Amino acid sequence: MNFDKFKIKTQPGTHIGKIIAVMSGKGGVGKSSIASQLAVGLKSKGYEVGLLDADITGPSIAEAFGINEAARGTADGVISPAKADNGIKIISTNMILPNKTDPVVWRASIVTNVTKQFYTDVDWGKIDYMIVDMPPGTGDVPLTVFQSLPIDGIVAVATPQGLVEMVVEKSLKMAKMMGKNIIGIVENMSYFVCPDCGSKHAIFGESNIDNVAKKYGVDTIVKLPIDPSIASKVDAGRASEIENNLLDPIIEKIEGLK
Repeated sequence: MNFDKFKIKTQPGTHIGKIIAVMSGKGGVGKSSIASQLAVGLKSKGYEVGLLDADITGPSIAEAFGINEAARGTADGVISPAKADNGIKIISTNMILPNKTDPVVWRASIVTNVTKQFYTDVDWGKIDYMIVDMPPGTGDVPLTVFQSLPIDGIVAVATPQGLVEMVVEKSLKMAKMMGKNIIGIVENMSYFVCPDCGSKHAIFGESNIDNVAKKYGVDTIVKLPIDPSIASKVDAGRASEIENNLLDPIIEKIEGLK
């Protein structure tokens, strides 16, 4: 099916280079953390980066970067993104709620419209890369993003549990069905390195992600250890300070997109 007819336009003056969607088949795998780290990694290389939090009902990106102010808009309805300490442009649902702890109790039609507006009504200016933090699963919002935004590549996030590996296959199948390029797979919390003896421990069981990647023709896999220092920086709103060179293979693939 040709999905070009669904594509939506950005604000005048906005120019977005490449759009990368970070997705997972289920929640709790650290998808938002990986999206944040990819944005920080690209920004550290000198690129202009935008981070669109499409996880509308479970937003966390603004808090991860220590952004507490509300989004600002003009009389014409144009929204200005917030800027993290390192200059990453960010938009997230918590920035348009009266209180960030308010639940987002919206019907699917509203959620999908807000997702579109975060792309069309935000004055992103000129950015080289936009990272889209997708909601977990393969429902309305991921479908809306795939159909409406010119996605250039997908990064799938999983953890080593067998159930998660099964669910991540659903994400990979969806990406293939939609004709999207799968850049790579990040297996988060893949192992733990003992700080005393340096030995590796597979806390969540042995991984099968290599076989999953081979099945879908994905040649770039990054396995990340459990790292409490990253979690503490995200919790403290200091995601812009994270340096994770282990994600370089994914970032290099993103840079190489034509």
